[in-house]
Amino acid sequence: MYSILVIDDHPLIRRGIKDLVSLDGSFQVIAEADNGASGLILAKELSPDIILLDFNMEKMNGLETLKAIKATELDCRVIILTVSDNEKNIVSTLRAGADGYILKDMEPEDMLAHLHQVVNGHVVLSNKVSDLMVRGLHQEAQKESRNNTALTQRENEILLLISKGMSNKEIARKLEIVETTVKVHVKHLLRKLNLRSRVEAAVWVVEKQKAKH
Repeated sequence: MYSILVIDDHPLIRRGIKDLVSLDGSFQVIAEADNGASGLILAKELSPDIILLDFNMEKMNGLETLKAIKATELDCRVIILTVSDNEKNIVSTLRAGADGYILKDMEPEDMLAHLHQVVNGHVVLSNKVSDLMVRGLHQEAQKESRNNTALTQRENEILLLISKGMSNKEIARKLEIVETTVKVHVKHLLRKLNLRSRVEAAVWVVEKQKAKH
């Protein structure tokens, strides 16, 4: 029989998981915690085979708890069980070592099937999560590619002026070039950076500048 520790700040969820798991003779909930810190202590004391971990918890969220668990010598499988289908959360928890990411709105029989899969060494994902993860990784790859894209000095100048909200006509006047030349540069730099609009370009410049500070 495989032992399970449930870390979730909602009593109803913990009770529901306990009732569901009791229907399968292969698993047993041996303890539960309503926050990450208490869950970490119980994990160290009990060394469960599986930890079902909520993502959205106060003080110590699921990602922080996951990292703390993975920093120990515990040999357990950690599954994120959450309502959050945020692409960034999915990618960050899997990169931190989660053995699965499943959503709380799944069918009970699917939940039990995922538990069986994870003890057999599989990474388990809800169907919706699989699609979101691919999209999240694709967006990260695009961002990394964008950050490594080489722009000409003139394109960089124009990009900076775009981020300040200047129109093509204003940029042309500022740089003392004709407006049609500005349009050509804008078209080229948007294509290079895989951005769809001037607004996206402006947001990207601002975010990049913030990251430097």
